[in-house]
Amino acid sequence: MQLTVLGATGGTGRLVVEQALDAGHHVRAVVRDPAKLTVRHDRLAVLRADVFAAVDLVPVIDGTDAVVSALGARGRKDTGQVCSRAVRALLEAMERTGVRRVVAVSAQPVLRSGAGEPFWFRTTVTPIVRAVYRNVYADLEVMERLLAGSDTDWTVLRPPYLTDKPGTGRYRTALEENVSGSSLTRADLAKALLDVVGDPGTVRHAIGVAGP
Repeated sequence: MQLTVLGATGGTGRLVVEQALDAGHHVRAVVRDPAKLTVRHDRLAVLRADVFAAVDLVPVIDGTDAVVSALGARGRKDTGQVCSRAVRALLEAMERTGVRRVVAVSAQPVLRSGAGEPFWFRTTVTPIVRAVYRNVYADLEVMERLLAGSDTDWTVLRPPYLTDKPGTGRYRTALEENVSGSSLTRADLAKALLDVVGDPGTVRHAIGVAGP
């Protein structure tokens, strides 16, 4: 499979690139600074592009089988709307090129109902987290609405707090619900992103994901 990865130099994006190559895929890693991606492979193309500009994204996604967006805010005070701006440009590029499949990282607190979470968690912890990271989640909410309003074959994964611990190779998921769990390793999130790319049962769904 030919995959295009946005946010390839980030903590999760780099792992998506590595795991995709290990699985035998061909990968186009989209970056702002190629020097920041040290991975080298004969099935890897490192491409510089502005993810906020559809004109830049058209050539890097043209002919790809799927796009995996591992983009994320730079911090809790980030008001740059990174994810929503990038997805808006990506959807335009996908329309121009005919690429259909996109999988994107969102976050557990974006699901306002808190379905799937224990009552105590969604009434105590989640409101605090949502307040502290309100800019981040507002951006992700817009991103999800843009995807849902498109005619693409999209899937969104909503993980909890991400860690840099070694991956377990295992995770739990729930369709249109959150999964009870306080954390997930970035390596396991990367695996989940790659697993859902080829799963038609996940198309046009938001999926909760958490550690085993």
